Order: sequence, then C-alpha cells, then structure tokens
Amino acid sequence: MSTPKHILIVEDEEHLAKGIKYNLEAEGYRVTALGDGASALRYVENSPQLDLIILDLMLPGMSGYAVCESIRDAGRNVPVLILSARTLAEDRARGFDVGANQYMMKPFDLDEFLSRVKNLLRWHRPRDPAQEARSAARARFEFAGATIDFDSFEVNVRGRPVRMTHLELKLLRYFIENEGRVVTRHELLENVWEMPGNIATRAPDQFIRRLRKTFEPNPARPRHILTVRDAGYRFVAGGEDE
Repeated sequence: MSTPKHILIVEDEEHLAKGIKYNLEAEGYRVTALGDGASALRYVENSPQLDLIILDLMLPGMSGYAVCESIRDAGRNVPVLILSARTLAEDRARGFDVGANQYMMKPFDLDEFLSRVKNLLRWHRPRDPAQEARSAARARFEFAGATIDFDSFEVNVRGRPVRMTHLELKLLRYFIENEGRVVTRHELLENVWEMPGNIATRAPDQFIRRLRKTFEPNPARPRHILTVRDAGYRFVAGGEDE
C-alpha cells in the first residue's frame, strides 16, 4: 500500500482550515493544519516528505507571500497552492512572482479545489539526478553581458544589479539547461510552473517578455530568448545572428 500524500494547510481561519482538512482526509490524504506563517516555515524545514502546501495570504505576523518566498529561497520546490480572498490581478501576479504554482480565490468550488490538488500532486515530481547534476554545474552562468548566480540569487546585467523573482530565475534556468532546444509552452507549464501543460494560461508568455526586457539589448528584436512560431521558444546564449 502506497504512503498517502502529505499536505500542509496554512490558514488562520480555524473553521475553514477544519473544513479543508476534513475534505482532503476524505480523499485519502494525510493533512497537517497550521494557523500562522512562522509555524509553517518551521514545519516545512523539518518535513522533507511534504507533497503540497495550501497557503492563505493574510496570516498573522507573516504574510503568505513572505512564507512562499522564504520556502523558495530555501530551495524547496514543493508545490504551493495559494487560497485567498484577494481577487486583484496584481495579487495573483505577486503570488506567482514569489513562487506559487496555482492561485485560487475564496470562496471556491470544492470539486474544482480537489481537482487542482490532485493535478498538482500528480504533475509535481522531483528532478532526476542527471538534471540535478546539470543544475549544479550551471549554478553560475554568463551571457549577453549578464552574470547570474543561481545559488545566491544575484543577477548583474551590463554592470547593474537586477532583482528577479524566484519564478523568473526558475524559468531562465530551465532555458539555460535546455539551451539550443525548442521548448514548448506545454513543457514550460509542466516543468517550471509544475501544472498540467494543457491548462489555458498566458503566464509563460508574460514571464518571457519580462526576461527579454531584463536581458535583451533590444527586447523588440530578441537574439537570445527566441520565439519559434507554432512550436515554442529557444534559448541561445551566444545570440542568434540578425
């Protein structure tokens, strides 16, 4: 018999946390519920077998944004589903910027919620050893007058320090690890956003525009992060001839 997936709920509304916990346990998951961000970070640090985090944003003492960002800064790639009453587009964008995999607004439909949980657990998988070795070998990378240190999260572009989000760096690293190869949007959704590749979202296109704005001398005529029509994207460190 397989070990049940372990889900952490970080939600300060006790009645809501109990309801979510009840429904997840009815689906056969092992569930832990905590009510504040600091406790959640301590728990994550000491729980290597955690499979999913369901995270509220408005938590006492420490916001869900800060919790998610801290988890990503520590190198943990456990899937994060934000569950929040915040409905503005900038709230969702910030959630993705700090490393969330999905964002769902309260109140929510239970069937849709359980489906998202199932999909995140199904599609999330640890990197294989070969990919880990490639990542370690490319902890520091240089191209187009830029230097990127993936261990320290330090980015310098043509002599200027640049702040990048966890997800932007994760996307850039994926391109670097697959340099020269055409990468589809489906593949990016599965391996960078860790969600099913058939989900309809423009997130990859938006983030690629941001990478071009950061690294390309002329974002309107990119030479490093290229669009391959009807196929996907291709990264060329040396630059494609104009």
